Amino acid sequence: MARVFGLRGKSVLALLATCVFVLLMASVAGWQAVASVRSHLGTAFTRNFTLLNRERILAPVTRELALSLRLGRSEAIRLWLLDENDPEKKARALHEAESFRQDFSNKSYFIVSALSNHYYFGDAKSPQTTAPRYTAEASDPTDAWFFNTMKTDAVFNINVDPDVKLEVTKIWFNVLVRDGERKIGLSGTGLDLSDFVRDFIGTKEPGVTPLIVDVNGAVQAHPDSRHIAFNSATSTAASDKSLFGLLSGAGDAEVARTALEAAARRPGEAELFEASLHGKKQMLAVAFIPELKWHVLTAVDLDAAEVLDENLLIWIAAAVVILLAAVMAGFVFALNRLMLSPLVRLTQSAREMAAGNYSLALPPARNDEIGELTAAFGAMAGKVRHHTGELEDMVRERTRALVDANREMSVAHKKISDSISYASLIQRAILPDRELAGALGDNHVVLWRPRDVVGGDFYVYRKVDNGCLLGVVDCAGHGVPGAFMTMLARAAIDQAIDEAGAADPAGILARTDHAMRAMLHAGGHQRDIATMMDAGLVHIDFGTRRLTFAGAKIALYWSDGQTVETVKGARRSLGDRQPGQYGNETLDLLPARTFYLTTDGFLDQAGGEKGFGFGNVRFVDMLRQHANRPLSEQGDAFASTLAAYQGSHQQRDDITIICFRFA
Repeated sequence: MARVFGLRGKSVLALLATCVFVLLMASVAGWQAVASVRSHLGTAFTRNFTLLNRERILAPVTRELALSLRLGRSEAIRLWLLDENDPEKKARALHEAESFRQDFSNKSYFIVSALSNHYYFGDAKSPQTTAPRYTAEASDPTDAWFFNTMKTDAVFNINVDPDVKLEVTKIWFNVLVRDGERKIGLSGTGLDLSDFVRDFIGTKEPGVTPLIVDVNGAVQAHPDSRHIAFNSATSTAASDKSLFGLLSGAGDAEVARTALEAAARRPGEAELFEASLHGKKQMLAVAFIPELKWHVLTAVDLDAAEVLDENLLIWIAAAVVILLAAVMAGFVFALNRLMLSPLVRLTQSAREMAAGNYSLALPPARNDEIGELTAAFGAMAGKVRHHTGELEDMVRERTRALVDANREMSVAHKKISDSISYASLIQRAILPDRELAGALGDNHVVLWRPRDVVGGDFYVYRKVDNGCLLGVVDCAGHGVPGAFMTMLARAAIDQAIDEAGAADPAGILARTDHAMRAMLHAGGHQRDIATMMDAGLVHIDFGTRRLTFAGAKIALYWSDGQTVETVKGARRSLGDRQPGQYGNETLDLLPARTFYLTTDGFLDQAGGEKGFGFGNVRFVDMLRQHANRPLSEQGDAFASTLAAYQGSHQQRDDITIICFRFA
């Protein structure tokens, strides 16, 4: 692994990263260039395709329109419509219409009388007979095109409309037949819509959508006939059959309307604009046919249209990759020959020197940086050889000194350990374990855990007439200083009990506070270390079945297995900067109640995921959960609960808990 990612590997990786970076930058620039070229070519393609479609549409439609206008100006047809029942005029008119039918692309014609509403139609499959095909009715919605057209004054209109009665759908050229100013009928022809779409706007170009709209934007021709606004010349087109309704982008309709107006002002040119057609962003071009009052449009999806040959782009990308690979191979060869091989030989010499062989052969001298490095390495090897001898002598001397120092430290450590063990024995001697066991037996349990071998926590017990006094004390400090404080505190409490009496825990605390201040502040000197202590004392009167409690920052907890109650102690510790006020609280000594006294070591112990203290809430929950169990089991449960919460955190303070009950 080290060989792969040595200097050679790192150099190759650096070159590879550089080439990849250059390739990415070139790709970004090339992509932008391709996008620009594609946009330019797409714009030109859209414009040219639109103009080509315009010419393709204009020629045949203009031809059909011209023939339809000639048919509408036919004198024979005019005379016949004025006297429709005259057989000679009808025969002459229909004969002339038949001659026009031969010239129409669709081989069909129609004539409608505005006087009788009779509709005459002829095509290649069914030549016109003398009888009308049907009579238009004003109440029939399918005949609305005729009556609406007769209301206009336009010489002609071009309309896309299905004729339900004839079962054909065509582009109809409707030309008014006039007698002077009087409108006496319509005549014209039609182009089959499917042929029209296939011949003029049908395209197999991917991403290209040609369409035709009128001056109002109504769709006259579309590859999808569902979007064509049939009969739009005489009615308003629905939104999904209008160009503006097919555009989905914000503001696209206004942009399209502006482009259509500009194209109408310049019929021979194509106007370009961008819009979202059928939900896709596309480039559109529009050209106007003034003779038909139509707009020819072409929509091109530049992402789908094949305006660029993708195979050419692939070949260019492959050539760039091959060129970069060739550059990398040449660089690696030059790097290996000029730099890496001499450095490998120099590395082998360094390994020999590291193994203790200072008489090594260095690579041949060179007149470049590698040669200078080799010369410097040789000088360094000589100095290392000289200093190594001096260091070996120095190490031997220092080793002897360290051995002597370790021997002395071992002796001192044993003395200190023996002293602390003896101090622990003395401290345990002042704890009333034997008295508690003899007086309370299974009705009590004590959890006492100094942070060090000795500590600042202790507990007291004294038997008195018809009762007893017990409590816990937490002196400031840990280890040996805390243990010395417990000796002073124990003496002060014993004296206070004798003076105040066991039945007055508050008086004991007050006298203990006075005694500690007298011992520690002798001479009126300001103390520089903490000498405070917390205490909680309980007097039990077996005769009255009453319990009296007083505390200095230590609370009394009791539980009947259902609830947990707390009797708080005074807010100031013994020996605090200001004397505290301590009072007695009395409780009934009911058989179902279990009482608890604890120092703050249990409550403040860090643990959990975030290292927070155990806390009073968690302590109360623990008491409620285990209050009905035997006291010996409660002690084990408390110890295991604390150990589980503490986890890998160190014990931060001395811990003492006394639990007791009286059946």
